[in-house]
Amino acid sequence: MKVNCPECKNDIDTSAHSSLSEKQIIECDKCGITLEITGIEGDRVETEIVDEGK
Repeated sequence: MKVNCPECKNDIDTSAHSSLSEKQIIECDKCGITLEITGIEGDRVETEIVDEGK
């Protein structure tokens, strides 16, 4: 699955997560923002900003 960071617009590497699920917290390795997964629909993952990061 691809997750796009809403802040820096880069793809987030999800290979460290065996599977993604709603309410899971992930971090963008480019800008450091913390995101919560709010929905998964097919290959599309919706996120919400939890912490602005660095």
